[in-house]
Amino acid sequence: MIDTEFRSEERFTRLSVAYDTPEEKECVTSHVDSIIAKHTPKPEEMYTTKVSNGKEVLVIEYHDCDREAGDIFEDIMKSLNITCCS
Repeated sequence: MIDTEFRSEERFTRLSVAYDTPEEKECVTSHVDSIIAKHTPKPEEMYTTKVSNGKEVLVIEYHDCDREAGDIFEDIMKSLNITCCS
């Protein structure tokens, strides 16, 4: 199951996308890469980390960015059919 978490502070936003299977990983990375390629600015950081129970998390961070990152994150979530974000 793919799920997301959003965090925002002054001049910093982060979207974390967690997935379980290799198929979900391929789906997430292809959608994220495609959407980021269409937008500016580009993320300052983007990395994958492993968490418990074999899950992985793709983390996308923007710094010193006003509302642009929010639009990009919304596009990512819509493309993955995610309707709720914690």
